[in-house]
Amino acid sequence: MSGGTEAFPDLGRHCQHKECNQLDFLPFKCQGCQQVFCLEHRSYRAHACPKSDHNSRKVVVCEICSTSIETTGHGELAEKALLERHEKSGQCDPRKKKKPTCGVRRCKEILTFSNTCVCKTCQMKVCLSHRFPADHQCKKDLAPAPAAAAANGVSRFLLAFASRNAEDCAKNDNQRSSSSSRAPSIRSH
Repeated sequence: MSGGTEAFPDLGRHCQHKECNQLDFLPFKCQGCQQVFCLEHRSYRAHACPKSDHNSRKVVVCEICSTSIETTGHGELAEKALLERHEKSGQCDPRKKKKPTCGVRRCKEILTFSNTCVCKTCQMKVCLSHRFPADHQCKKDLAPAPAAAAANGVSRFLLAFASRNAEDCAKNDNQRSSSSSRAPSIRSH
């Protein structure tokens, strides 16, 4: 099936997904099945590619020493066998295990017992310098009810303030000036 328009017949290709057939001017070619797909169907899973494991690589992380081990194995049994071989090889050293770091992007602070905080809203472990929600881009929204109540209180104040007219302000100013000629009152703070 050719793509393009009448003016440019060689421009673009139609998505080869059986239910799509969308004309795409920047199509993607699948590395597994060699077919052309649109942006929506370009992933192996989206178009159910029969050769999705073609040139696929996966990394398994050893829980003992935090070493990354590359595998092209298929399934959990192959991964478990690979991890067992790694443990028996002598390269697996628990002293190499990476210590937990702050969950904030670009922060490399190592989390210890004394400098670890858990955010109460998103449950993320962070260092003390990122303990406030604004410092670690907290994912969960803070409670909207108090914010709405505060906005409602502000709007009530503004309505009351706007309902006052200039005469009330002038009367208050006259009363203040006459009260200033009187003896000063003593206030306790």
